[in-house]
Amino acid sequence: MRGLFRRREPAPPASASPRWVVVVPVKRAAHGKSRLDVPGADRADLARAIALDTIEAAARCELVLQVVVVSDDPVLARESAMIPALRFVPEGETRGLDAAVATGMTAIDRDGRMPRAALLGDLPSLRPVDLADALQAAASVDRAVVADAEGTGSTLVTAAPGVAWTSSFGDGSFARHVALGCQALAVTDASTLRRDVDTAAQLQVARALGLGSRTAALVADAAV
Repeated sequence: MRGLFRRREPAPPASASPRWVVVVPVKRAAHGKSRLDVPGADRADLARAIALDTIEAAARCELVLQVVVVSDDPVLARESAMIPALRFVPEGETRGLDAAVATGMTAIDRDGRMPRAALLGDLPSLRPVDLADALQAAASVDRAVVADAEGTGSTLVTAAPGVAWTSSFGDGSFARHVALGCQALAVTDASTLRRDVDTAAQLQVARALGLGSRTAALVADAAV
C-alpha cells in the first residue's frame, strides 16, 4: 500500500495577510518641504533625510513586498542603494503627487493584481509595525485611507487587487479620499503613521516619538 497516500501539506492560516506594493512619491529635495525651517539644519538635506527614513521604515515592514520610490532626485537614489526591496522609478515631467503615484503604480503593477498603497514620504518617525497594522486593516476593504494627525490630510491610501487606483492628495485630501470610496481606518492618534512633517513644530512632535537615524542625526544639534 506504500505510495497510495500522500501527506497533506498544512493549509496557510486563514488570517494570513497579503504583502503589498507601496509607492512613495518624493520631490527633489531642493523643491520639497518649503515650510520646514529648522535653524541649524539645511532644508534640502533634512527633506531628503526624512524621505529616506520613511522609505527604510516602509521597506522593513513585514507586510511590504516592494517599495517603489517615484523621484528624480539622484542623491536620494544613491543614498538609498542599500535599502532592500526598493525600486526607483523616474518621475519625469512634474505633475503633482497623484501623477507621481500613478506613475509608480503603472510601472510595478499595471493591471492592479496586487494590493497597492501610496505612502507619503514625510513620516520620519514611522515605525514598521504601525504601517503593518494599517495595511492589515486595509486588506479587508476595497479602498482605505489614513488621516494625518490634524484629520484633514492623508498619509496612506490603499486599493485592493482588482480595484482601479485613484488618489487625491494635497490640502484637505482626507475628505476627498472618503468621497472617492476610501474607508477611513481606525488608526489611533499615537500611531507614527499619522505624524507627517511639514513644519518645525510637527518635526518636534515626531522627534518625541523617535526619529529615524538620518533625520535624528541632522536635528541633533538643531534648534527644534
